Amino acid sequence: MDSLYGTNEELAEIDGQISDIFRSLSNGFQKLDKVKDASRQSRQLEELTGKMRECKRLIKEYDRGVKESESGNDSETNKMLNEKKQSMIKELNSYVALKKQYATNLENKRGDLFDAAAEGIGEDNGLLASSMTNEQLLDHGNRMMDETDQAIERSKKTVQETINVGTETAAALKAQTEQMSRVVNELDSIHFSIKKASKLVKEIGRQVATDRCIMALLFLIVVGVIAIIIVKLVHPNNKDIADIPDLAPPAQTRKLLWDT
Repeated sequence: MDSLYGTNEELAEIDGQISDIFRSLSNGFQKLDKVKDASRQSRQLEELTGKMRECKRLIKEYDRGVKESESGNDSETNKMLNEKKQSMIKELNSYVALKKQYATNLENKRGDLFDAAAEGIGEDNGLLASSMTNEQLLDHGNRMMDETDQAIERSKKTVQETINVGTETAAALKAQTEQMSRVVNELDSIHFSIKKASKLVKEIGRQVATDRCIMALLFLIVVGVIAIIIVKLVHPNNKDIADIPDLAPPAQTRKLLWDT
């Protein structure tokens, strides 16, 4: 690398920064395969998108530095620098295509929307660098990144809508659960009241039956007493009928003196 850039430390530094970003992108996509949560995948894709934007900016600076140093380099060095730049652009495009693939998979409802674009990406990646100019490669990379950004924004919107629906569903389920709990409590109260009322009715029934028996017995006693009184009055000399307590015996007939 030192022999390629010579005394141009700026290009060497930019090359090092781009290499670091490529390593970070490679590690990021490897970690993305292990993430199952859609929202986390979306956030990681955003981070990777930011790194690719930074890489695109550095490649533009690299291209500008190469053009500025062309006059001071020999033809072989300029050729190697251009090949290095094209290699960076191709590698960035491969990560852009990979990112777009992840974004497309994440967007389940609109997966068919990017089939044609994916085929175009496969064909473009198959082109040799010699068949495309530097500006064409940069424009192609910019278009791919713009399309990927749009896909990620749609994916974020879909994820947010899904989260909102889940939140509303959870709130509705909670309200229904509380309502069911109140209904169960009310049913328990009604059941308890019915049992208590049934017990009270039984007690009242037993009390009424007891009262009726007592009244019937009293009635019989009163009738018996009245019957005894009547018989005693009708047959006062009948010794077979016992005297009723507190009831005075009939008055004796007085004999007059002249009756003797």
